[in-house]
Amino acid sequence: MIRRVRAGWQRRSHMGRVDAYFRWTLYAVPWISLLGGVGPVMGGAAGTPTAVTLVGALAGLTVLHGGLAAPLLSRSLNRYLTRGATPRRLLLASAALALLAEFLLFTLVRVRGLAGQDGLSAAVLAMGGAVTPFFMAYCLVVAKRVFLAALGGAAVALALLMGLFTGVWGSSLGLAVLLVCAGVWSFVIARPTGWLLAVIGKLDAAHSTETRLAVAEERLRFGRDLHDVMGRNLAVIALKSELAVQLARRERPEAVAQMVEVQRIAQESQREIREVVRGYRKADLRAELAGARSILRAAGVDCRIDGEEDIRLPAEVESALGWVVREGTTNVLRHAPDVRRCALRARIDAERSVLVMTMENDGVGGVPAGAAGTGSAPGSGLKGLRERLHPLGGALTAGPGPKGSFRLTVELPVAGAAVAG
Repeated sequence: MIRRVRAGWQRRSHMGRVDAYFRWTLYAVPWISLLGGVGPVMGGAAGTPTAVTLVGALAGLTVLHGGLAAPLLSRSLNRYLTRGATPRRLLLASAALALLAEFLLFTLVRVRGLAGQDGLSAAVLAMGGAVTPFFMAYCLVVAKRVFLAALGGAAVALALLMGLFTGVWGSSLGLAVLLVCAGVWSFVIARPTGWLLAVIGKLDAAHSTETRLAVAEERLRFGRDLHDVMGRNLAVIALKSELAVQLARRERPEAVAQMVEVQRIAQESQREIREVVRGYRKADLRAELAGARSILRAAGVDCRIDGEEDIRLPAEVESALGWVVREGTTNVLRHAPDVRRCALRARIDAERSVLVMTMENDGVGGVPAGAAGTGSAPGSGLKGLRERLHPLGGALTAGPGPKGSFRLTVELPVAGAAVAG
């Protein structure tokens, strides 16, 4: 039995264990109140048949009410956590049992079925314990103000009824105070338990959301890196393969060299994909600039690059700019038959402490839909670049330039940049 209980506990999640601990602790409180109040009454009852009958009936009601308390509190707690409906029938049954127990206790006092002052004190304590299960459940299914208002109204009604019925206003006022104390004690026990469970549940949900967002962010990073890595390489492979086909049709020996270059680029792409998967790859600005110059010139594009030798930048800025050069080169290669010139310039705006890099090419008369203005061209290329530049405080714009050209502009704050010589 113990092994099965332990195995069931271990199968629960962390949140499930916390929920079970708070719930079973809450379920135990009504038993403590009920038995702690009725026990002394049973010990102090007089030996008359009437008293024995009343105490026996009270003991049965206590057991019945205690058994009802667990499902009542469970459903009331679910209602507080917005996981279920209000258990109206169980609340009505608990209220009826509490009123019946109060009636039996009051009758026991009236028939002098309790011996001495200790017996009377035990009866008062039992009266408070009898209403505890109902109050604990009721404070979970209604608002705080509603509960306190109902508790105050019940105390006033009890004082008036008992005073009119018995004529002893002092005792009636004492019972009303006892009712308020029992309600407040039940509220202090049950309501914070529900509040703690709600807070822990929200923290657990936030942790799950954070985990899902981390996975989604990693997927976006992987997709962005894969696009940046393979975009240019596939464009070069397609370009060189087409050139090799043309050379082969003319039976030119240079076709073999082109295919060897295609093979080298494919192998390099495999290595870069492995590095992307491992998450270790970072773009090197100078390597990307040298590669862009070589590739564009091989495609018949006159490429001019100014400024890369003079500017010294932080590593993260150079990496981001390396991705910009790679993506810009890929976009130029897509329009290689129409592009004849490409110019890349980088300079430091000393007044704003901003590095400005522009990549401009001719031969592109139109801009893809959505690229004007802010340069939000469709696809993941420019969007991925903006995501890389955003943590560094950078901005990227892409759109038409003068004389039908296309211009890609990046601005990055580089307070720590230096210009050599």
